[in-house]
Amino acid sequence: MTHDSTKAISEASPTISIVMPCLNEAETLKQCIDSAKQGLRDVDLEGEIIVADNGSTDGSIQIAEQYGARVVHIEKKGYGSALRGGIEAAIGSFVVMGDADSSYDFSKLKPFVDNLRTGFDLVMGNRFKGGIMHGAMPWMHRWIGNPILSTIGRIFFHSKIGDFHCGLRAFSRSAYDRMELKTTGMEFASEMVIKSTLNGLSITEVPIVLHPDGRTRPAHLRTWRDGWRHLRFMLLFSPRWLFLMPGILLFALGAIASLVLTMSTIRVQSVVFDVHTLLVSALLCLLGYQLIIFALFTKSFAISEGFHPAYKYDWLLKYLRLETGVIAGLVMALAGLMYVGLAVWNWKITDFGEMDPSTTMRRLVPGSIFVILGVQTVFASFFMSILGLRREGSVLP
Repeated sequence: MTHDSTKAISEASPTISIVMPCLNEAETLKQCIDSAKQGLRDVDLEGEIIVADNGSTDGSIQIAEQYGARVVHIEKKGYGSALRGGIEAAIGSFVVMGDADSSYDFSKLKPFVDNLRTGFDLVMGNRFKGGIMHGAMPWMHRWIGNPILSTIGRIFFHSKIGDFHCGLRAFSRSAYDRMELKTTGMEFASEMVIKSTLNGLSITEVPIVLHPDGRTRPAHLRTWRDGWRHLRFMLLFSPRWLFLMPGILLFALGAIASLVLTMSTIRVQSVVFDVHTLLVSALLCLLGYQLIIFALFTKSFAISEGFHPAYKYDWLLKYLRLETGVIAGLVMALAGLMYVGLAVWNWKITDFGEMDPSTTMRRLVPGSIFVILGVQTVFASFFMSILGLRREGSVLP
């Protein structure tokens, strides 16, 4: 990624940098720059306008230069790449970002700036509170896509934001540096909200009006592709909902069913639940336990790489130590071997002859599962220790 300035930057650092990602926005760019200039005048602060160009070939670069914007050339393609490059080149203490398609009114900066001045780290626009003009948003995005994805974001990450994907937002430069954003596509919008929430930044929303964009060409946004990218990012960033909750559910169902079926056969009218069902329920336990381990792996990796703040999980790291896991795994494996040994002893009593499967399997199945879970726990503990090597206060002593 390279940055080129086509306009000299004054020695005095501007207070606000307005960053617009741009890919062939010649039809609307002048209008956006003009409204941004008006917004700067209204808040009576020094500022700069940055056009983060992502490879325009329609004259957008010339228009930006002609009307006083600073052009930053971003080689790596993608909405997130363009914004990251533009924001990194910005020198303002406050940054406002918004699309260059005239759907957002940059002249309405005052509520964003006022909230930043009062101490908020991130100020989000909310199109659903401010109003969506006729033709400004496809009905699928308005009534299905945005509400569903925003609801998932609020549930997964305990966020209070009502419009996760509004493109007009403002933040302090110090807050942006704490976010450590990585994504390159449309999911950049979700990543900013999620990481701000996880890092405990102060976030608020202001109502804004969404206008129909002024382009005659198709929008860059692709409904299904970009919607999936947002959902995928939320799932990957929330091991609790991707792995832990399904794992706990499967393990609990399997454990309860296994416990009951280990003691006796269950009959519900003409339906009989016997050792065959016991085997299936034991496999549910195994699958659920593996998902729980995956959740711990993912969480440990996310903390080590700085994706999730470590201080929130000090209580978890205190107990997830190598020695604790190895001891717990060995105890489980030993309990399983005792169960298997009991089955072998009963077999010996019959001179290793034919045995009743409904009796034998009630010892072999839980015994085998305990051995498998114990071995998994031991080696999972070693792997967790490897993941924690880079983290201060590692699971290793």
